[in-house]
Amino acid sequence: MTDKILIIEDEQDIAELVAVHMHELGLTPDKCHTGKLGLAEALSQDYQLVIVDVMLPDMSGLDICRQLREAKPLQAIMMLTSRSSETDRVLGLELGADDYMAKPFSVRELQARVRAQLRRVHSLQSIAIPTQAKAVTCIGNLTVDHQCHKVTYQDTAIDLTSTEFELLSFLGKHPDQVFSRSQLLDSVWGYHHSGYEHTVNSHINRLRNKLEKDVTQPQIIQTVWGVGYKLNSAGVH
Repeated sequence: MTDKILIIEDEQDIAELVAVHMHELGLTPDKCHTGKLGLAEALSQDYQLVIVDVMLPDMSGLDICRQLREAKPLQAIMMLTSRSSETDRVLGLELGADDYMAKPFSVRELQARVRAQLRRVHSLQSIAIPTQAKAVTCIGNLTVDHQCHKVTYQDTAIDLTSTEFELLSFLGKHPDQVFSRSQLLDSVWGYHHSGYEHTVNSHINRLRNKLEKDVTQPQIIQTVWGVGYKLNSAGVH
């Protein structure tokens, strides 16, 4: 059974081009050319990945992302944005998009990013975990259950998107170790392309909003200036 991809894009030439390249990956793409129809399709069907354009004629792709994330927290979402629209890219990530592609984009990069998203989806859907693998990470009052895809902090369940979970899971497996944005892109997203550091920054901010008592002075996920980020084991109490 092939993976299903939904493309929400009003420019039919671009939608068809993306669909062709998804076919090349052995995927089954569906296309919607309006935001309302695309949102309804995404909510009613099961797709491994939804690719949505920010600029749509009837509703914003940002609104689609927000509503879809609320209804399906684990849905993989990639946004298409104008290369000059940095604000839209940041907003999309803050609203829950897992990744974005700036137009015009490289076909190879698009395919690589889609494959990376699908690898994470398949990893989360996999039930079996090798017996030698550590299924739960506990650091202070933070517990990350890798098998059940659950996070609790101070006995409270924390709702995370699939990418937020993967990022926290990776940092939790390497407490107090500092990782650059480039290393996190490689390890969590499965690629690194210059100019996509906003992806890491936005997901770090979202994790802090869900874990930190004071996001202006983070104690759990800390910035090491000039280097990157780390999960501070001493701050998880």
